[in-house]
Amino acid sequence: MSTPKASLADMQARLRAGLEPSVLNLQDDSHQHAGHAGAKEGGHYSLTIVSARFKGLGSVARHRLVYHCLAELMQQGIHALAIDARAPDEV
Repeated sequence: MSTPKASLADMQARLRAGLEPSVLNLQDDSHQHAGHAGAKEGGHYSLTIVSARFKGLGSVARHRLVYHCLAELMQQGIHALAIDARAPDEV
């Protein structure tokens, strides 16, 4: 039985509320993983996000902030999330 995918709108709303990004580009890449065992467990996504909240943080801390914003959705249909998280001065 496959898990329903998280909605892009829900994911974007949570990221905007939690991180106030100046850039937020979230893509559903699930179609590229059709037939992959993990595809049944949820969607595959790519995220490019720029937020002042990332200033002075390393990549692990930035990823933790993103995962914190999406915590509930990670259990409800996100199988994979590729993250490119940057501070405004890194763009």
